[in-house]
Amino acid sequence: MSFVDTVTITAIAGKGGNGKLSFRREKFIAKGGPDGGDGGDGGDVVLLASKDVNTLAAFRHRKEVKAEDGHPGGSSRKHGRSAPDLIVVVPVGTMATLNDGQLAADLVEDGQRAVVAKGGRGGFGNAHFVSSRRQAPKFAEKGDPGEKVELNLELKMIADVGLVGLPNAGKSTLLSKLSNARPEIADYPFTTLTPNLGVVDIDKHTGVLVADIPGLIEGAAAGKGLGHDFLRHIERTAVILHLIDSYHENPAAAYHTVRAELEAYQPELIKRPEIVALTKVEGLDNEIIDDLMNQLHEAATPGTPIFAISSQSGEGLPQLLFALKEAVQDVRSQPPEEVTEAEMPVIKLADTSEEWRVGKHGDVFVVSGRKIEQFAGRTDFGNEQALQRLRDIMRRQGILHELVRQGVEAGQTIQIGGTEANRFAY
Repeated sequence: MSFVDTVTITAIAGKGGNGKLSFRREKFIAKGGPDGGDGGDGGDVVLLASKDVNTLAAFRHRKEVKAEDGHPGGSSRKHGRSAPDLIVVVPVGTMATLNDGQLAADLVEDGQRAVVAKGGRGGFGNAHFVSSRRQAPKFAEKGDPGEKVELNLELKMIADVGLVGLPNAGKSTLLSKLSNARPEIADYPFTTLTPNLGVVDIDKHTGVLVADIPGLIEGAAAGKGLGHDFLRHIERTAVILHLIDSYHENPAAAYHTVRAELEAYQPELIKRPEIVALTKVEGLDNEIIDDLMNQLHEAATPGTPIFAISSQSGEGLPQLLFALKEAVQDVRSQPPEEVTEAEMPVIKLADTSEEWRVGKHGDVFVVSGRKIEQFAGRTDFGNEQALQRLRDIMRRQGILHELVRQGVEAGQTIQIGGTEANRFAY
């Protein structure tokens, strides 16, 4: 399966089942009364993070996910069956955002769930509307439509250690030697076309998850080479392991190039704990290695651990692994930063569900507002009693009074929301 880390899908929750219009009709029982049951709720669309999935490739040709609709109510006050939720499995590290950039879900743990589209509520059957004033209601509600949202899914791998470096710095070779990962390895640029993950066992009790990020080149953060597509996978790593090829003509320049791309992509990245490793040192004289190490010490941030290693011979690897272990444990043991009240503005949103507006388009009076449009969506406009209930709701909310104030006359058309089907005569 090919690696895919960004997709756009449409999530459609299930529609609520319609309520039942029914009267009890049994032998020897006269006027049994209304007994229509409520419709079942539509299914939600739920994202589920799983460690058993590592790519979004399943959505390459599956652009729409739709939950089932709720079942309609039945006679004898039988409640319609609610639809099951649609569970959509995605990799751990998946973020779901709406088109306006609003975060819908950020799944960072195995088994974590998030409802991204809510199923519609089932409509009430006519038995629900029995009262002292309305003893034989001859109407029932329609179910609410389910939510429909367009989601941008983006996978950002969650690893303990992120391997970065210029092409052919030895990242894939190191990962293959330390773990069970088997990335493609060859002596040409951009050997790694997709991020690779490997679990590195440091001792009997400790292992770290290492991500091999494709080689960066100058300008990667601006979209050059392959780096722009995969820089996102370094965002959530605890420690950055920066590999420098000992045969590079200028190791210090190579170090600065990658650091500059990380900073250009996300300034916070260069503040992460970093360990630098000079690779491919097998066969080099100690004097040459010492000279290269001195160059890197001068280029790196003061206090940065620097090691000389060889993935082929194993030289320096034990020391590097224990340094990684300590760095990862130090980061993971730190409590999350608390946001103070001064840093986090408190925004209180007013409840606008009851708000409505009345306007006029040509000869049609248009009433809009979330709550009244919801009631209209549940109304059977071909049923006079159902329509009368809607008028009663509009009267209680003051909408009919506003229509009269704006000059509505008998026989003129009133439309609720933007749906022409939701029209009736005043």
